[in-house]
Amino acid sequence: MKPPLVLASQSPRRKELLSILGIPFEVIPADIAEIPGPGETPEQFAVRVSREKGIEVSNRISGSVILSADTVVTIDGLILGKPSDEAHAVRMLQQLSGRQHAVYTAVCLIDQIAGEMHEALEKTEVWFDAMTAAEITDYVRRENVLDKAGAYAIQGFASVYILKIKGNYGNVMGLPLPIVHDFLRRTSFYF
Repeated sequence: MKPPLVLASQSPRRKELLSILGIPFEVIPADIAEIPGPGETPEQFAVRVSREKGIEVSNRISGSVILSADTVVTIDGLILGKPSDEAHAVRMLQQLSGRQHAVYTAVCLIDQIAGEMHEALEKTEVWFDAMTAAEITDYVRRENVLDKAGAYAIQGFASVYILKIKGNYGNVMGLPLPIVHDFLRRTSFYF
């Protein structure tokens, strides 16, 4: 019998992407503080937070395979997390407007049966078209951006401003499926 797969995230986008694999899973959101440490790079931050999410959920359950992830939008070495309010979202989008930025998603898979942990970091580069102040305000009012790193969702209306990407599309949504698929194959419980 296969151990249960647990997604340590309440992100609707991660649930949607993981369901593509056709593997039943349950959701147990992690409860950790997501605050960058002093001198921590965006990449280090994403990896640490993803690992901490998986470990936190792993400490509450047993006999499972736990999948956790953390997505970071970064520009000029700064982490653009989830905006605190609409004004903050506007400032983030002003930073991204007409520029290239990077999206990192760290993935952690903890196999409690085998006693193994697998981690990876995926990078996708995103090029934003220039947005006017009115377009930014319209976008922030059009979609719920407060729960999205960088204040945008590539799968939503923001897609009209994304000129191109280099890398995995699902990574920008919050879960790079090729990495997840590879990790699950390594557990030998799936596929």
